Amino acid sequence: MCGIIACRTNGPALDYLLPALKRLEYRGYDSVGVAVRTGDGDLARIRTTGRIGALEQQVTQWTGPELDGLGIGHTRWATHGGVDEANTHPHVDCGGRIALVHNGIITNADELETELRATGHRFSSEVDSEVVAHLVEDNLALSGDLLTAVQQTVERLAGSWALAVLERGTGRLVAAAHRSPLLIARAHGGDFATSDAAAISDWVEEFQPLEDGDVVELGETFTWSRRGQRCSPPPLTRHTWNRTDMSLGLHTDYMSKEIAEQPQVAARLLGQIGGGVADGTLWAGLGLPRFDRLRVIACGTSLHAGQVIGNCARGIGGIRLTTTVASETLRESIEPGTLTLAISQSGETADVLRALDLHDPSDGPVLALTNSSHSTLARRADAVLPCSAGPEIGVAATKTFVCQVISGVAVVMSAMVADERLAPDAAAGLMRALNGAPARLAAATEAAQQLIPPLVDELSSATGFVFLGRGAGVPYAAEGALKLKELTYRWAEHHPAGELKHGPLAVIEPGTPVVVVDHGDPRIAANIAEVRARGGRIISIGTEGATVPVLHPGPAPCGPLESVVPMQVLARALALALGRDVDKPRNLAKSVTVE
Repeated sequence: MCGIIACRTNGPALDYLLPALKRLEYRGYDSVGVAVRTGDGDLARIRTTGRIGALEQQVTQWTGPELDGLGIGHTRWATHGGVDEANTHPHVDCGGRIALVHNGIITNADELETELRATGHRFSSEVDSEVVAHLVEDNLALSGDLLTAVQQTVERLAGSWALAVLERGTGRLVAAAHRSPLLIARAHGGDFATSDAAAISDWVEEFQPLEDGDVVELGETFTWSRRGQRCSPPPLTRHTWNRTDMSLGLHTDYMSKEIAEQPQVAARLLGQIGGGVADGTLWAGLGLPRFDRLRVIACGTSLHAGQVIGNCARGIGGIRLTTTVASETLRESIEPGTLTLAISQSGETADVLRALDLHDPSDGPVLALTNSSHSTLARRADAVLPCSAGPEIGVAATKTFVCQVISGVAVVMSAMVADERLAPDAAAGLMRALNGAPARLAAATEAAQQLIPPLVDELSSATGFVFLGRGAGVPYAAEGALKLKELTYRWAEHHPAGELKHGPLAVIEPGTPVVVVDHGDPRIAANIAEVRARGGRIISIGTEGATVPVLHPGPAPCGPLESVVPMQVLARALALALGRDVDKPRNLAKSVTVE
């Protein structure tokens, strides 16, 4: 989940490393550091357990030799070892000949460290990544060639890695990847390796993701090795994100910006895919066979989106639905006619990718729903459905959830039309409702921004929250609870409202905040009465008369989508009142690339 950046540039490396690290900070912000070549060929390391601003301050205070255009950088989400400077990347070997940054987990690190210590290597950190530096050191002493040394090193590793290795003196720079995202790019200003194209989008227009087992040297030309064999560099892929997408504009934080963008991105997405629903062409363009069963594999927010999509498939097409938490996936018999829908915002979620390791081609096709069409998930799937939300910097998902729901629901409806299980005129009616989503999201945003802030003072002392829904509202209640706990660090749980009497009602006491997604199910009024009778504080999200009246009556193929907006606004407002960092919640990272 860490972010890495490496560059070989015509200008000062820090002019590229620091802005890139700022854009990669969503991947981890426990510590940050760089290693840059000096004018005399040495390597200078600057590291801090602060955030990127602290590193920038250290850079301005640098009084050592002049730094040139070769460097590597890392922003850390701690998996091994505490948050201290010794564990902060980049790491070096015993003699300081190489500096290395790593994203991933080396699962045989303990075994390798024991072996290396026995031969005299000295370790200065608790992290698994340092093992890689010492292995490169040994192999470099034998071969004298950095590319060969890195190739030999990765052959001994188990687990996952994206690596960038910089050699003192020669200035050679080698990158490698296995089960962890890394891409290579070339621009007029130089060459880059990074975890995310967004980190370098200001300087490059084309890039190439590394496949598992790739080892690449960045030089006058790319020297590319795939599975131990030299090969021609693959063609570069053009990226499409607008540079201005990364700026805050007038917003104080990215979460505020991304909540506000939801109507716009929903409208853009519907404009791209909406025309292919009622005639079935959106589905037909994916080249996938008919399916009678839908298997959703995802984690967190993406799992909630998958539940909404699955409810649509079940409701309009009678599709049998299975939803699986990716980290709990087991090898099991998959019935014929099953489509596996694997959902990951980044396309690099380790648990989703490991779940697909258990998927056999005979189990049927895999459709990837992701915000990154060049991701590992996209490359492994039989077809890709982009959610096209654009860059999302805030760790807590907002607009990507909305776009996942819209994309998934649209493709399900298109599939039902293509298979003649939904009449085109009925699909057109459902699309009219879906096309109204941007306006409903905009109205919900305006209402929430007016009605939620006055509630915050009353709720800020609450230690826990309950979220309730029924039917199509349940996944939205789940998403609301997740947002609140992610941002406020208060406990929050969700339940189908009908389950209250089966246990959850015991946690309700006078003043307990209970957020209810009330989209018109007549049974939910009795559940609200049960909570009120025990002193619970109801915050209802519904139609006229609700605490936050943002829902429009009438069925919609994606259920009460706009209900998510006031819950996002509530989580953010309460978090700010509690002094939390809403863009970078503690212990969390945006892209979960380790199991």
